[in-house]
Amino acid sequence: MSQMVETRSPDPTVTLGALFIGFLKVSLCGFGGGLMWARRVVVEQRRWISEQEFAETLTLCQLMPGPNIVGIAVCVGSKLRGAIGATAAVAGFILMPWVAGLSLGSLVLQHADLRVVQHILGGLSAAAAGLLIATGIRLLMPHRGRWSALLFAACAFSGMAFTKLPLLVVLFGLAPFSIAATAIERAGTR
Repeated sequence: MSQMVETRSPDPTVTLGALFIGFLKVSLCGFGGGLMWARRVVVEQRRWISEQEFAETLTLCQLMPGPNIVGIAVCVGSKLRGAIGATAAVAGFILMPWVAGLSLGSLVLQHADLRVVQHILGGLSAAAAGLLIATGIRLLMPHRGRWSALLFAACAFSGMAFTKLPLLVVLFGLAPFSIAATAIERAGTR
């Protein structure tokens, strides 16, 4: 079964300000992690890259050191406007939230012993977990017609959720088999 992959050429009309504001929005809305918001802004709202490109970028960023979302900002900014675009996207993601995070973090730490603050943080933690699960499901949607993608997604989830294996062990353990399965699938569709 052949799957149509949407490709886009870089859009030279994307301004540095748009990259900065787009990733600023991601960081300001992305409590507990900006992955879901990065996907929403970059793929759905701004249409800077396709769903498939986002999934591939995220995969690459998981193999790189540092936070995935910063890697996504670098990759998207670089794809759209080169090195200066990557700088604008990362600056938008890090600058203001860093200041706000430091201020809010110091305030929470001063009152961390209060029961109400503990309940608030517990509720935010549950909401962040729900957002992460929803993002994972959305990332899997472009691959829903591929049996091998569903199999390896289930294996990766099981490896981390049930056997408590570290992320790198799961990634490097499944990567060769996933690559081979994809090659076999693509060879069969030709």
